[in-house]
Amino acid sequence: MVEFSWLALLLLVPLIYVMLGVFDVQRASYGATAATRAAGRAFIIVPAGLTEDDARSRAFEAARLAMKDQGMELSSDQLKISCSPACLEPGSTVTVELDADVPLPLIPDALGGERPAIHISASHTEPYGDYREAKGDG
Repeated sequence: MVEFSWLALLLLVPLIYVMLGVFDVQRASYGATAATRAAGRAFIIVPAGLTEDDARSRAFEAARLAMKDQGMELSSDQLKISCSPACLEPGSTVTVELDADVPLPLIPDALGGERPAIHISASHTEPYGDYREAKGDG
């Protein structure tokens, strides 16, 4: 009975820690995928009369809300929006890329240095459409 208790303790604690880490990474990965998709769509459907900067701010807000739904914060340097060949022009595409680090759970800051983290990234490309009216500054 004693041996079983010690073995259960020695095996279950690492297993639970690994599961917590996997759940955090999965949550962040799902949030990043949803955020890039939402940002691409928000950029594309900008109303007439708004500029490219307005489209970028709408896309960032959509991505921020998608990440917040998963309990994560998004900073502006984590989200990159690029257009090819030009933004909000017929036939162009918008690519949204998100790069983030997910810190491992239950590691205190008292240990010093940077907390170990797992890097995640997501990308989504959204076409503007060949038969749409050009919007923005273009």
